[in-house]
Amino acid sequence: MESLREQLLILFSTPLYVAIILGEVLLSNYQHRKLYSWKDTSRNLYLMLLNSGIDLMFRGVYIMVLGYFYDHRLLSVTHVVGYWIFLVLLEDFLYYWLHRFDHEIRFFWAVHVTHHSSEHMNFTVGFRSSVFQPLYRFVYFIPLALLGFQPLDIVFIYSATQIWGIFAHTELIGKMGWLEHVLVTPSHHRVHHASNPKYLDKNMGMFLIIWDKIFGTFQEELPEEQYQPLKYGLTRPLKHDTPVNLVFHEWKAIAEDVSRKDIGWKEKLNYVFGPPGWSHDGSRLTSREMRLEEAGETENKSGETIAAHS
Repeated sequence: MESLREQLLILFSTPLYVAIILGEVLLSNYQHRKLYSWKDTSRNLYLMLLNSGIDLMFRGVYIMVLGYFYDHRLLSVTHVVGYWIFLVLLEDFLYYWLHRFDHEIRFFWAVHVTHHSSEHMNFTVGFRSSVFQPLYRFVYFIPLALLGFQPLDIVFIYSATQIWGIFAHTELIGKMGWLEHVLVTPSHHRVHHASNPKYLDKNMGMFLIIWDKIFGTFQEELPEEQYQPLKYGLTRPLKHDTPVNLVFHEWKAIAEDVSRKDIGWKEKLNYVFGPPGWSHDGSRLTSREMRLEEAGETENKSGETIAAHS
């Protein structure tokens, strides 16, 4: 039954992906917009294949781990409709925290950074995967197994909501009315991929935007007359986007920071587990510090925001 669900999902999603990508290519060319490049699209495909290969090889392990906790579950959900509704809601909630920690902890950002390294925004960027995320993503879903959700159902819902996540990667769809209040729309996700200070580390949800609104990470896409145009990619673009450097560049940077001789163990740990952009001497800025700097503010040692002196 579960393999049939996976097969049906693939049969449904594959032609859908092909259709929306071809449609976006044709429409963007008709409008003379440079939304695609051969090099960027090939990088997206390359990262997707790496991620898929690791996920396929590791799937038996994380299914077994989730199965262990399911066998020791604390609850059982017997209502069929309630089972699937709660699974979607709870899994999306846990994914929000997975995604948020991927942005706020440098060790995990080193994995997730590949997804944000494209300077384009199109449907194929949705396939630009965080290569090594399958090795730890399942840990966030262990509570679902403990709550009585079957491991293969957890995997199925993750794959199903990914379809919506792919759909959100585009510049050709504007705001979507009342759906903007509930779902992660293309407008919300454009903000997430933007490297403008105001937009950094915002809109972390994959399917529902409500978690961002509850936990203070929501940012609306603003018109250009209110704020600067969207700029995609990293705040510090890669100098060399070779296939190897594309995956490992942040790990190399972490190794260089940790190997410094002029810092202690506390600073070394902060370079690994602190927020991306943290530096012991202020030579780099975190996303929060970038936003404060843009707003003409700063923080004191107690973490209080104060106006910066001119």
